[in-house]
Amino acid sequence: MPDDNSRRRFLLGAAGVTTTSLVAGMAGCTANDEPSAAQGTTPAAAAGGETAAAATTLTTRRKLGELEVSSVGLGCQTMPGNLYGPVSSRPDMIKVIRTAVDQGVTFFDTAEVYGPLESERIVGEALEPVRDRVVIATKFGFEVDQQTGERGGLNSRPEHIKQAVDGMLGRLRTDHIDLLYQHRVDPQVPIEDVAGAVKELITAGKVRHWGLSEPGVQTIRRAHAVQPLTAIQNQYDLLARDPEKQVLPLCEELGIGFVCWAPLAYGFTTGTINPYTRFVQGDFRASVPWFSRENITANMAVVQLLHDWSVRKGVTPAQLSLAWLQAQKPWIVPIPSATRTPHLLDNLGAEEVTFAGDELRQFTTALNAITIRGARVPAPVLAGTGVEAPMP
Repeated sequence: MPDDNSRRRFLLGAAGVTTTSLVAGMAGCTANDEPSAAQGTTPAAAAGGETAAAATTLTTRRKLGELEVSSVGLGCQTMPGNLYGPVSSRPDMIKVIRTAVDQGVTFFDTAEVYGPLESERIVGEALEPVRDRVVIATKFGFEVDQQTGERGGLNSRPEHIKQAVDGMLGRLRTDHIDLLYQHRVDPQVPIEDVAGAVKELITAGKVRHWGLSEPGVQTIRRAHAVQPLTAIQNQYDLLARDPEKQVLPLCEELGIGFVCWAPLAYGFTTGTINPYTRFVQGDFRASVPWFSRENITANMAVVQLLHDWSVRKGVTPAQLSLAWLQAQKPWIVPIPSATRTPHLLDNLGAEEVTFAGDELRQFTTALNAITIRGARVPAPVLAGTGVEAPMP
């Protein structure tokens, strides 16, 4: 992603220093950072220096089923440095997580396959001293060698789930997982078998709550009937709004919480990706259809809308993006990633953003008028979403 200077230029624009069209006037840049917000927690912070003391400390809590978490969580997928490009250092990632705790974040999301294994190790080391104050979510569902981290295909067989959880507990330095997700539906394993295995883990005290990521809607119903689900974790942001059609109504019906992964659209809604962006080698976003040459210019209309409203409300585009998601339902929790403290602190400022009067309807109406070009993930990844598990 852009360097800090380009982030600062955008933020100053959102503060009203410039109202030049973003689509026409943004400078070229190289993408090499995590999808996070513009530098600083507020326009004033960007201009005058940013410190933790000036940042928002989260006080609001939300319920995912019966599980209480902070209003904004922290996604830790990018911390191993092999998804959006290299990160500064492992100690720095631990510092970011501990700063999040200091600022009131209680919800941390990782997975066995992130790294693989390394994200869980980072989270485990960072949170061990404060384990009783936080909620840790992780995911199973792939064949991952517990020694080498070599990744294979999907595997949600009950015996494999139990082996995977034992490895997770060691890496996370804990005796229980607060929220355990099936990462993707395994088309070879009935969801009833998966739910039964997780139920046994809950009875054993190794897991407290469970959920599904990117499942088919009938799979949600079937899983919930065996062992009540606490959360569904799907991609949901200003561009990727598919959950609104069926998944969110079903969650409301069943009393299941909803967690948004990639809530900043891989950094796009922070205003730091544009038609001139060139991603570093190995950056996942280079393969995302939203950002192809033929699609990104059209999709910049969302960034322009965010720019206009950020100026109007005196907030950053990231804060506005996250606040819009939170405004949809009280049981929705976004988990933006961050590998730099300023970006983390800016994201947490979303808790202070409100929509007065008719603002939410106005913004959403304008958003609805924009046609999004391209898919949210590459075709092979998309094929693994919305899958219905086989019948027993």
